[in-house]
Amino acid sequence: MTDFPDDLLAAQRDLTAVRATLSARLAALPPSAEPMPAWERPDGYWAGARTHPASPGWSEEEREEVAALRERERDLAGVIVTHELWASVPAGERMRARDALKHAHEAPAAAGAAGARG
Repeated sequence: MTDFPDDLLAAQRDLTAVRATLSARLAALPPSAEPMPAWERPDGYWAGARTHPASPGWSEEEREEVAALRERERDLAGVIVTHELWASVPAGERMRARDALKHAHEAPAAAGAAGARG
C-alpha cells in the first residue's frame, strides 16, 4: 500500500518531525529532570561500572517544552492510529501498511535517485 490520504501523510510527517525535535531536545537537557547528585555504579554489576554526573534538573520552561512536545506526539499518534483509512485495510495487512506509511516520505527521494541513475 502506497496510496495514503494527504491528511494521513501530513500527520505522519509531523509526527516524525516532532519525535526528532523531542529526541534532540532531550539529548541536550541535563540527564535528570530533577536535581540529582553525581553517583557511581561500581564494577561487578551486569552492566559494568558507570559514572553519572550531577544533574541540575530541568527549568520550568524546559519541563513545559518537553511536556508540549510529548502532548503533540501523543495527539499526532492518535490521529494516525484512529484514521478512517485503517478500517478499509484488511487486518492482516495493517501492520505492513502502517510500516509503509512510516516510510512514505522516503519514496520520492528514492524514486528520484533511481531515475537519475537510469
